[in-house]
Amino acid sequence: MEQYFVDLHIHIGRTFSGKPVKITAAKSLTLTNILQTAKFPKGLDIVGVIDCHSPEVLAEMEQLFQEGRLIEMEEGGFQFENEVTLIPGTEMEVLDESCNGPIHLLAYFPGFKQLKEYSSWLSTRVTNLQLSTQRVYEKAVNIQEKVKSLDGLFIPAHVFTPFKSLYGKGVKQSLKEVLNPKLIDGVELGLSSNTMMADQIRELNGFTFVSNSDAHSLPKMAREYQKMTLEAPTFRAVKKALHGVGGNKIDENYGLNPFLGKYYRTVCAKCFTLKQEDICTNCGSKKFTKGVSERIAELADQENNPSKRPPYIHQVPLDFLPGLGVKTREKLYSHFGSEMNILHRVSEAELKNVLSDGLADLIVKARSGELQLEEGGGGRYGKVAK
Repeated sequence: MEQYFVDLHIHIGRTFSGKPVKITAAKSLTLTNILQTAKFPKGLDIVGVIDCHSPEVLAEMEQLFQEGRLIEMEEGGFQFENEVTLIPGTEMEVLDESCNGPIHLLAYFPGFKQLKEYSSWLSTRVTNLQLSTQRVYEKAVNIQEKVKSLDGLFIPAHVFTPFKSLYGKGVKQSLKEVLNPKLIDGVELGLSSNTMMADQIRELNGFTFVSNSDAHSLPKMAREYQKMTLEAPTFRAVKKALHGVGGNKIDENYGLNPFLGKYYRTVCAKCFTLKQEDICTNCGSKKFTKGVSERIAELADQENNPSKRPPYIHQVPLDFLPGLGVKTREKLYSHFGSEMNILHRVSEAELKNVLSDGLADLIVKARSGELQLEEGGGGRYGKVAK
């Protein structure tokens, strides 16, 4: 058994021929670039890329396979250049008669056979199979059943965000309104929540929480992730970890303090002023974007989860730190090898040999959640207070 750093929600911006997949994502976010960046400078061991249903992404996977750079493993998943594991998946948007609003869902598959079959099945239920996060014209429960029939993993995405998520929009009170709880492998918390917040909801007690980046650019990879103990860096072992089987487990979740998330507080949809009354005290608008913290307060039906969960560690990514620009980060990477090394393994004394005391102190405080933060909301990230 060994420990691995895992981020299971990374988008593809463009295919290797330049066609768009996730239109709002960076053009540099190709499959090959993701796998190379995971290796260096991020230092991730396992990545879930959730646009692999797209025909040209599948073609790029097959090209890498033919070149010997991507190897399909017997226990599921693909090994890239003998160092990084790719777990292929897809993100979907669903709005069936059971939903109050659209919800985003994640599915992952062990190999080419299952991924291709799901892509073919999906092609008859979306308007444009090439693109990411397309509206799927199918009941959410039927999607769950199809994913499980292919030995896949099913995880609701960023479940509290206000626009396109399970609790943010999809249900009034319970996930059972939309989904079959027996066919859920884990619940993705999203950037504006954490374990302590989600544990106020009783029906989530039986599910493993995952913390992933939802990266739309290469630098945003691993802004949230988890450390897992696994028998091997494979699809099967990750599946076992989500269910706590055979010593495979999530040891720690790492994520932004929810204050830094884009949707932590309820704010005016027009001017982003924090809601204090029914009418915005700044601009007079009556339209507000409900924050994750307020939505969880509406759903809360217990003080905390009595079962033991992995620690959720608030960690500020390097690119959030004021004064730590691109050149400084490149200097750190050249000295210490990867972002995971910098955030987890390098000592304070080693940092001070390379950086000013002030910047080294920022990184140390970022590791431990000691920085002063300004709250985000309404689509704007929070930030580290200067």
